Amino acid sequence: MDQKQNTVRGTLFVISGPSGVGKSTLVREALSELDNFTRSTSATTRSARTGEVQGKNYHFLSETEFKKMIENKQLLEWVEYCGYYYGTQVKFVEDNLSKGINVVLEIEVIGAMKVKKTMPDAYLIFITVSDTVQLEKRLRKRATECETVILNRIEKAKEEMKYEKYYDCIIINNNYNEALKNLLHVLTSKSGGILNK
Repeated sequence: MDQKQNTVRGTLFVISGPSGVGKSTLVREALSELDNFTRSTSATTRSARTGEVQGKNYHFLSETEFKKMIENKQLLEWVEYCGYYYGTQVKFVEDNLSKGINVVLEIEVIGAMKVKKTMPDAYLIFITVSDTVQLEKRLRKRATECETVILNRIEKAKEEMKYEKYYDCIIINNNYNEALKNLLHVLTSKSGGILNK
């Protein structure tokens, strides 16, 4: 095999878990310590939270724009979650995987199941906490949503936790440093990646 002509395809990682378990923080820090990884930026119809940047945190779209992407089959997966649409753009994922770059999708469970069906080689990681009481404390502490949304997210979390069994790996984030260490181990061991530190 001519190594110059054949690039080893990257690995697709799908990371899910209830809102408030610390997924985004863990993924951001893990990727800052790894070479040859990129995070897919999801498209969404929800409004940007304070400090969120268009194209960096999410691609913020109108519902009309989002539905046009669905019609044009430009999304690897999409879902309606807590009243908003979220989706992953096919082109970004395929372009990077074909170049040998590992791609991380941080998406909810229904989207993850759709990806697993379309791309069975994807490696699924579920990040959670030991119980919903701890999750509720975290959601209230971040103070980014109203009471109704918080209660909806807690109920949604209970449903999401039922999907743990379909994931290749479960990481409990009761201790942040331990969870980060575990996430880094999984990402490197399943991709042949290396720490850049």
